[in-house]
Amino acid sequence: MNDPRKKTPTLGIAVLIVVVVLMVIATILYNAITERREYERENPPESVASAASAAAAAVNAVKGATASQ
Repeated sequence: MNDPRKKTPTLGIAVLIVVVVLMVIATILYNAITERREYERENPPESVASAASAAAAAVNAVKGATASQ
């Protein structure tokens, strides 16, 4: 008499879509972080100490040029 109702897979499909989207976002972030670390390993950023010494050398060069005039 009472036929069992057919269940619609809407909730299951929605959960699957959310999981797939989160996995794609996580993969993109992982690849971006990995690529950034690899790039920084190959091309190390200029350290603060070397930048400061370069700036000091430039200031000294300017001072030396104006003092000789």
